[in-house]
Amino acid sequence: FEVFKTKVYDASHFSLPFVQEEESEEEPKLKYERLSNGVTEILQKDAASCMTVHDKFLALGTHYGKVYLLDVQGNITQKFDVSPVKINQISLDESGEHMGVCSEDGKVQVFGLYSGEEFHETFDCPIKIIAVHPHFVRSSCKQFVTGGKKLLLFERSWMNRWKSVVLHEGEGNIRSVKWRGHLIAWANNMGVKIFDIISKQRITNVPRDDISLRPDMYPCSLCWKDNVTLIIGWGTSVKVICSVKERHASEMRDLPSRYVEIVSQFETEFYISGLAPLCDQLVVLSYVKEISEKTEREYCARPRLDIIQPLSETCEEISSDALTVRGFQENECRDYHLEYSEGESLFYIVSPRDVVVAKERDQDDHIDWLLEKKKYEEALMAAEISQKNIKRHKILDIGLAYINHLVERGDYDIAARKCQKILGKNAALWEYEVYKFKEIGQLKAISPYLPRGDPVLKPLIYEMILHEFLESDYEGFATLIREWPGDLYNNSVIVQAVRDHLKKDSQNKTLLKTLAELYTYDKNYGNALEIYLTLRHKDVFQLIHKHNLFSSIKDKIVLLMDFDSEKAVDMLLDNEDKISIKKVVEELEDRPELQHVYLHKLFKRDHHKGQRYHEKQISLYAEYDRPNLLPFLRDSTHCPLEKALEICQQRNFVEETVYLLSRMGNSRSALKMIMEELHDVDKAIEFAKEQDDGELWEDLILYSIDKPPFITGLLNNIGTHVDPILLIHRIKEGMEIPNLRDSLVKILQDYNLQILLREGCKKILVADSLSLLKKMHRTQMKGVLVDEENICESCLSPILPSDAAKPFSVVVFHCRHMFHKECLPMPSMNSAAQFCNICSAKNRGPGSAILEMKK
Repeated sequence: FEVFKTKVYDASHFSLPFVQEEESEEEPKLKYERLSNGVTEILQKDAASCMTVHDKFLALGTHYGKVYLLDVQGNITQKFDVSPVKINQISLDESGEHMGVCSEDGKVQVFGLYSGEEFHETFDCPIKIIAVHPHFVRSSCKQFVTGGKKLLLFERSWMNRWKSVVLHEGEGNIRSVKWRGHLIAWANNMGVKIFDIISKQRITNVPRDDISLRPDMYPCSLCWKDNVTLIIGWGTSVKVICSVKERHASEMRDLPSRYVEIVSQFETEFYISGLAPLCDQLVVLSYVKEISEKTEREYCARPRLDIIQPLSETCEEISSDALTVRGFQENECRDYHLEYSEGESLFYIVSPRDVVVAKERDQDDHIDWLLEKKKYEEALMAAEISQKNIKRHKILDIGLAYINHLVERGDYDIAARKCQKILGKNAALWEYEVYKFKEIGQLKAISPYLPRGDPVLKPLIYEMILHEFLESDYEGFATLIREWPGDLYNNSVIVQAVRDHLKKDSQNKTLLKTLAELYTYDKNYGNALEIYLTLRHKDVFQLIHKHNLFSSIKDKIVLLMDFDSEKAVDMLLDNEDKISIKKVVEELEDRPELQHVYLHKLFKRDHHKGQRYHEKQISLYAEYDRPNLLPFLRDSTHCPLEKALEICQQRNFVEETVYLLSRMGNSRSALKMIMEELHDVDKAIEFAKEQDDGELWEDLILYSIDKPPFITGLLNNIGTHVDPILLIHRIKEGMEIPNLRDSLVKILQDYNLQILLREGCKKILVADSLSLLKKMHRTQMKGVLVDEENICESCLSPILPSDAAKPFSVVVFHCRHMFHKECLPMPSMNSAAQFCNICSAKNRGPGSAILEMKK
């Protein structure tokens, strides 16, 4: 049984009946509120014993024999004095016009709420259950069942007389019944039965699983999911009986015409008090007992309301809420009931002192939770998706709150970017946000996202931002001039501002280029050309961007690349939506060196966009840019390894071949290539360390055993991964090994260092242990305050006598538990030491007496 983190809710306050005690990132599936108004008044003087739910109203039975009709807000609409003792069950027909009531003193009443129709009967035993026919309002369906020691079916004959038939008896009290359609399900001490009212046949018997539980303390919970699906919860077991099916004629013989099969059965952690369907899931009300850590005794914990997904032999927990209902500490499993309204997915948790309503959370509740968790972006997305269903929230309000949150957090760029989506075409809000960004000195942050078409803000807004950039950021100013349409602002005002700045810095190339662009927009091409000539630079790319000439350069890509390959590539990549990657690659097919420059830059920007060309790029890197081939192979997840290996082997690219062999899982071949081709023992050792494979180390040792330089390298580096003895034993006698003495000295020094570290750690541990022992001894030598607030842990009376003149003797242990000396048992003959009874019982180690007070 899969268990998730349980959320605990507190129902002690009316305004906030269920408050989460633990912070959880998991959103609850249900929301809760206490049924108040009239219910509060009733339960202050009485206790709820049962309840039934209709789509139009509620019916509540109490321990003092009253039945109250309530509206969905809990207001009392009608009251019936049925009995002086406990109401055991209330039943309503589907129309809500007839009600059946039974009580502990044997009284049974069935009557019309809006008519004079009535049935009274008093039995000589308590009647535990009653169920009226779902269509009791029809004259042909005047039937109901009652249950005490036997299950009786009452029917009204054509003479308006009531007759009864015993459906079942002899298996203890009938404690639960549910009537759906023409099927009656009931539970007694032995199990659950189903009776077909049409065929007059009992069609199944489901025995009780755990016979050790008292059926009166842990009653069975029954629930019809539909006309043929019964759900049974008893003790900790749940059974889903699927479809009461028709038996084939050839199978009938003397068997009932219908049969039942159990399609799902599983165990739960706790005792089941109620069940209800929720689509294809189950809502389960559980009675929980826990063990106290202090007293080691069982106590009644908060009931749980779980949503679970039944599987064939187990279940999956979707959510679990522990509810703090009033008086849960005194309640038993039989005191809780779960009723539900099918039409509205409302679940009523009924206990003697409380009635709580659980509802499925709607989109407004979901958004509330997201806002509470400061997940503004998710809240905004949820509101947009469900804008037709939300009632309490507005998308714009959520968006503005999101922007404010980002600004308060200092995420100015993100806040500015979100303005595009949130503010949309609302020019007034745009202008308000711009001034707000100005107040905090972040006009630059919002400038890239200002609307440039629909809507268009006041020219003053754009000019204010341009002046801000002109004072502090020429490059940013030039960028805005390039990006913003010239009709957004007064062009002559900006031209004059630029000219004023050029008086201070006449050779500033950025300002000169920008002024040329402003002249170009004004179609003052003479002045623009003059500036370009002064700069000795024909701004081809700028003109293309400014006038959107991309459609005209699709067949001139090679020329642009020859002119300035870096700028051309940046322009092409920045405008993929206008000139596709496929088109650029096709145009550069005859110039592979330029094709490589473009694809290399594309790969640097995004490893996945050009994945279809990664196979081609292997050859291009090999031909024009070998230094970047290995990084490309490492970063690409789309290039075919076999093809890459073939190319690298053809060109004898050893490092690349080693990497590919290793990536393809052929580490031994890779190691062999390092040793035979590169003759680099350090690289071989590093490779073996990375792979961390014992067989690879074995291969390295075997290859190196006849090569003295390799043996030296291994001796210097092998100690941290392989026992050097394995290598030393294999060295042939008489072989000359360079620097052998130094290598052996290093191995011994490393070993001595390890020994010293271990001895140092041991000394530290011993010193710490001694220090802590002394600290504990000093602590236990201190005195203990004993005053009139202390009590004897045995007799629980005050440790000091009320009469100070009276002689007394007190024993205080190191664990701070105190006893009257006479309350302690006498020491045994074997040991004169006394020990704390409480600590000894809890196996925490006995405390010995530290102080004995006498007077």
